[in-house]
Amino acid sequence: MEQLSVCAGEDQLLEVVGKNKAKLTVNHVGCAISMLWRFQKERPEIMRTVEFVRSHPQFLSLRVLAENKIALMDDSVLVDMLYNVLRLNVEHHDSLVQQLVSEAWLRLDRFSLPSLSKFAICLGDQHLHQSPLMGQITEIVNQKLSSIDNSRVLSTLMISVSSLASSRLRDALVERADLLLDDVNPARYNCPRRVVQFLRNSRHTHRPLLEKCNRIFLNNVHHMDAENIGIIMGLYQGLQFQNCDFRLAAKQRLLELVDSSTDPVSFTKLFVSLGPMAGEDTRDRLEGTALLLAEEFNAQQALAIIDTLEEIQCRNLSLIHKIASILNKNLHVYKTVEVARVTQSLIFLHYQSPELFTKLRNIVVKFLQDTVFPYEVTMLSRVLSMLPHPRPDDVVMSRVDAVLPQCNLNDLNTIAMSIAKWVHNDPSYRHSTPSKYVRQLQTLNRCGHSRLLTAKRLDLLLEELRYITGEWFDEMLLEETMVTLRRMEDQISWSNVPELAIFLTKTGHLCPPLLDRIADVIMKDISKIHYSATYATLLPFAVLNYDPPGMDHMFEVSIEHIKPHIGSFDPHLLVLLAYALAVADFFPEELVREIFSVDFLSKLDAQLEILPDALNMRIRLRLMELNRAVCLECPEVQVPWFHERYCQQLQKRGSSSPVQQQVHRMLGEVLGGINCAKVAVVAPYFYTVGFECILDRHHRPIPYCDSSQLQISDVGKVRWESNSPGQDRRELPPGQDRRELPPGAQRVAVDFLDSKSFCKNSRHMKGEAVMRKRHLEILGYHVVQIPHFEWNSMELSTQDAWKEYLKKKIFTDLP
Repeated sequence: MEQLSVCAGEDQLLEVVGKNKAKLTVNHVGCAISMLWRFQKERPEIMRTVEFVRSHPQFLSLRVLAENKIALMDDSVLVDMLYNVLRLNVEHHDSLVQQLVSEAWLRLDRFSLPSLSKFAICLGDQHLHQSPLMGQITEIVNQKLSSIDNSRVLSTLMISVSSLASSRLRDALVERADLLLDDVNPARYNCPRRVVQFLRNSRHTHRPLLEKCNRIFLNNVHHMDAENIGIIMGLYQGLQFQNCDFRLAAKQRLLELVDSSTDPVSFTKLFVSLGPMAGEDTRDRLEGTALLLAEEFNAQQALAIIDTLEEIQCRNLSLIHKIASILNKNLHVYKTVEVARVTQSLIFLHYQSPELFTKLRNIVVKFLQDTVFPYEVTMLSRVLSMLPHPRPDDVVMSRVDAVLPQCNLNDLNTIAMSIAKWVHNDPSYRHSTPSKYVRQLQTLNRCGHSRLLTAKRLDLLLEELRYITGEWFDEMLLEETMVTLRRMEDQISWSNVPELAIFLTKTGHLCPPLLDRIADVIMKDISKIHYSATYATLLPFAVLNYDPPGMDHMFEVSIEHIKPHIGSFDPHLLVLLAYALAVADFFPEELVREIFSVDFLSKLDAQLEILPDALNMRIRLRLMELNRAVCLECPEVQVPWFHERYCQQLQKRGSSSPVQQQVHRMLGEVLGGINCAKVAVVAPYFYTVGFECILDRHHRPIPYCDSSQLQISDVGKVRWESNSPGQDRRELPPGQDRRELPPGAQRVAVDFLDSKSFCKNSRHMKGEAVMRKRHLEILGYHVVQIPHFEWNSMELSTQDAWKEYLKKKIFTDLP
């Protein structure tokens, strides 16, 4: 034992083992294997020699000795032995590993909690997350949860049992973790990281616990490496938890690591974490370094790089080509999910290589033939539909058919989209839909309806519905889904209201009973709903323009609920919340003043730099629309209009649709000349009015001269401008008396409303269309809205009918 303890490396230790094989006891064997792993653990990953140790003859001798002495090992030595040999890459099917697992199973009930947690890690390493043995561990955790007082032990067990824990046990684990994290050393972040991983595995966004973990991460981010930052950000992304403070701090730390990340291992981790948040200059530098290191990337590093290149929408063709060539050389080592990732990334990056895509297609088809997992069939069929090939093989169709009854709603929706692409790309589709696709779509419909009819738990159903979009679901299952949700109405509670509200908003389907139930829950249990979820819960009422009984009270209690937490919101979420309230015609002064303060806007600018491009553009647009709404509806708050330049950059000159051209012609005939109606008029605050006309005091159209239009001056006032020389310019506040018009004249805005302005299942107008009408009226317009279902109805099938319709719309209800 003394000789072993003074060894400084694996060579020396294995030499001692070779000279003393006959003398080694169970303690010697345990110590030797433990030291072998410790030597590896203390080195950087790139300098480890695990393969050298695993293939060494004396290590084989140690394994034989260990297997012969299993019965003599105490519980902790047994578990440590299994843990260490797995980290030294001993195969899972090796007899030593099998015997250690079997012996541990026999002793399971007497294990201490630390040994139990370590054994659970070993089962996870062997992909036994859902094994009967893990089920037994889950039951032990359930029984002994109140006695677990070590956060490391608890967080490790939480990850291990996450796939088997019931919702009741999940909630109990969350409650216990919340309690134990209060006593965690703030300088240690591995325990909270494991807690967040449990939440991600469980698909459970528990905001208070997430925020507690995030505070610990913030205290430690300044000395984290790129790998740990990347892991945390990946977990946050899986939970859709965007924390501005952590992302900003992480970006700063990653920028500090750029100069020292020069080897393939550290650079890859840095590139994956920093690339999506980096500015243009930093991103160019990262891409340049990636190109220089490309030849040294292994298969997994190249895969991580191509994933990130897709995420940042890279256009560096040299880098894409280089990484693609490395991927091509390593296709034989990739697993199913990895091949799918490679294929998707190369397609999204518009990489051109028929040979590589043919090779990928053959690999995908081979995987499809072999797999029996529904999620893999779903994923591979989706990827296959993206590849350039006219039709799928019969073996692919039969494999898809075989798994359909086992698929959840999200998988069925994905397969439906794949079939739609195959139908579109099939040459015979020009004549009729091939029968094999028709049969498969019919089976899809049956499986979808069956899944909805047999659904019993609302939480599980909402999980399946979370990411569903597309025509197939809307046309085939949406109505049935609403019926199912109404059947589960008694399960709607404060814990699932945000998820249900998001689904109703996303579908655009107006279901008053469900919205009324959500409103009741909000008014009853608003104190239990996390303040950050207020946006999601109120959104369907704003977007769908639905007023439940007690609507004012519902909004008032929600606003009071968020007021103490205004400073805790992520900036982008606060903007989205304020905009949703504005659509519903609520403008809390505290909220408005906070958003349009200099400090808040500076913080928002900093956050926008690290948000994905699509979300960045959305937040900027919502801020502009909120600024416009506040200027128009709350002038007493005195918020300035500061989006002039942004709106000018945003303006697009698009061609008008056939329907718009038709409406314009009809307006010309109704008003007595095409010069009496202007198209696409830019109103104050950059509202674009579909058609505009001016009627005098006797309701007679006034022809337009030259190219005059209403604008906002530099000081935020409205003026009527004309190109005519000598025309006097007059500035007026928005919505006030317009002296540039003849006395008694009225400006009329004619808006054609397409299907996007209405709820999918009714003719109920959405909130944004209502707000737009409200704002144009404040600006002094008489607003005429032409719904698409009226204009395209059977009643308006002649020229005379259209003209009569426009006359009634324009000249009725004029002031």
